Amino acid sequence: MASWWRALPRAARRYPWPTNVLLYAGLFSAGDALQQRLRGGPADWRQTRRVATLAVTFHGNFNYAWLRLLERALPGRAPRTVLAKVLCDQTVGGPIALSAFYVGMSILHGKDDIFLDLKQKFWNTYKSGLMYWPFVQLTNFSLVPVHWRTAYTGLCGFLWATFLCFSQQSGDGTVESMFIFFRRKEAGDRPPEE
Repeated sequence: MASWWRALPRAARRYPWPTNVLLYAGLFSAGDALQQRLRGGPADWRQTRRVATLAVTFHGNFNYAWLRLLERALPGRAPRTVLAKVLCDQTVGGPIALSAFYVGMSILHGKDDIFLDLKQKFWNTYKSGLMYWPFVQLTNFSLVPVHWRTAYTGLCGFLWATFLCFSQQSGDGTVESMFIFFRRKEAGDRPPEE
């Protein structure tokens, strides 16, 4: 185990693209598995495989290229530069990634209207993301070395994927819908009071 932890930083420096993309995809997929577990149903590995497919083919690669592009366009860690990166990320990168998630999952599910989830859930999910991602990216752009930024986004994306996959399957894109679901589930699991 210890040799694996020593090998990971070397791999990230030597092969930053595949290392970051695979870490991102693994963490994003784990977020889907967690939300399934929290919902209490049986594990749906086909769903997790769809999430992993989307994370490997698009999200991990997009994040890797996007974060490098931001660093080239706005190099450095000065406060104004970091804030400009966060603003660009939230106005351009975030909407692209979110749209790709809803459309991509609809395609992988074989839905007739691949834009329906996007139309119904985009704005709520985007607003929910604004309560989380600006703070994540502020830390990312100011503290995390460039060669680890996609993996760090994946680590934080683990929590986001838990929410996002829940929203895609059961919610309306709001954090409130997730809390309502779990409150109802909790109330339903208790034996009736006498």
